[in-house]
Amino acid sequence: MTVTAPISVTPPAARDLFGHPRGLSVLFATEMWERFAYFGMTSLLTLYLVKYLLLPGHVETIVGYTAVKSAIESVFGPLAPQPFAAQLIGLFTGFAYFMPVLGGLVADRWLGQRITAVIGALLMAAGHFMMAFEPMLFFALGLIILGMGAFKPNVSTQVGSLYSPGDRRRTRAYSIYYFGINIGAFVAPLVCGTLGAEAGPPYGFAAAGVGMLVATTIYLHGMRWLPPDELHRERADPRLAAAAHAPLTPHEHRAVVGLLCVFALVAFFWAVWDQQYLTLPLWTNDFTDRAVAFAGWSHEIPAQLFPALNSLMIFIFTPIIIKAWGLMARFGIEPSDVAKITFAFFCIALANIVLAAGASLNPGAADKASPWWLVGYYLIGTIGELHLAPVGLALISRLSPARMLSLMMGLWLAATLPADLLGGRLGGFWSSLEKPHFFLMLAGIAAAAGVATFALKPILRRSFEE
Repeated sequence: MTVTAPISVTPPAARDLFGHPRGLSVLFATEMWERFAYFGMTSLLTLYLVKYLLLPGHVETIVGYTAVKSAIESVFGPLAPQPFAAQLIGLFTGFAYFMPVLGGLVADRWLGQRITAVIGALLMAAGHFMMAFEPMLFFALGLIILGMGAFKPNVSTQVGSLYSPGDRRRTRAYSIYYFGINIGAFVAPLVCGTLGAEAGPPYGFAAAGVGMLVATTIYLHGMRWLPPDELHRERADPRLAAAAHAPLTPHEHRAVVGLLCVFALVAFFWAVWDQQYLTLPLWTNDFTDRAVAFAGWSHEIPAQLFPALNSLMIFIFTPIIIKAWGLMARFGIEPSDVAKITFAFFCIALANIVLAAGASLNPGAADKASPWWLVGYYLIGTIGELHLAPVGLALISRLSPARMLSLMMGLWLAATLPADLLGGRLGGFWSSLEKPHFFLMLAGIAAAAGVATFALKPILRRSFEE
């Protein structure tokens, strides 16, 4: 594969994290705290809406509720609280990950990556704090959407900008960066979820806001170790400016088209896997035996803590998978990036088959399922995620033309919009389908997308070659 990436501007001596540039530590910690804020909020959101805020006596206080509900129902028809919550969360998540397209464009054309990222961080912090106030729900979600659009693509692309073309550390750097993401995602339900369950959701949302302020502080303090904005480098060097506006070469055009095809396929992965935020909290809360007893002591584990299993599995399996890829590479049998993504789809399909089996053996709320079914779901699904998310980030960093790197990273994130529109629609069937049928439906969609990716594998590999 041809490596296309910004020129490294980090001195070789400035290394402090496993032999990587010091800037990676800054971006690692910044993204860790931003993900703490985001996943802390989402760990509370589904149950907060379905079990509290959308019920009579509370829903009337939400500013703009009637208008928003009417707009959503004009597309999807009348919705009870649970299907409405699924559609709302799907729209929120989808637009939060679509806005990075605009955030990347703003950074590439006008403001640069650093200023855009700081603006985004401050908007997100305000949105998380605003979530603590019931009437401000839609305004809070709107601020988080705008903030993520400005923040996400411009922090992620700076990871790749730390390395020169051909630097083989880039893929490992994204795996380290992704590990940082999941430290935040692991701690978030434990802190925000516990606060929300024990003291009330406003305290959990406020903790997410504090986490976002920490992320902003780390980023501002560590700016000295980050690479200069591509925009500023172009303005300082006329040759770079000319290159930035040059038309795509035939190889670049093929690579961009190939990446866009991958983005479209990956939308089906996230539509299914993101049910862990849309409907899985309801399965955990209503159909899973969460009681723990020991020597006369008993306690029920809050449902908000179970999403931490995803990140825990990432901690366990990231080094194992990286080591396995390294061994396979030594013998010349490491799967291609497209093969890894194909494998990810079948993992997600199998994870949902596991829950379908658990739902078949434990068919009702009175006969609750063992939590080990959830453990199996997260174990298999996380292995799939590790074969898709960091692989996709590295693929974009290697193949995207430098002059549109932030935009391509934004488009990768934007695949979540159709994914979560579809995911919200699928989540709306939770109340009407038998639970085994619901999980089998998700498994079938993931498996079909895996088959499509496998069928397109020869074409995609040619798109990514010289």
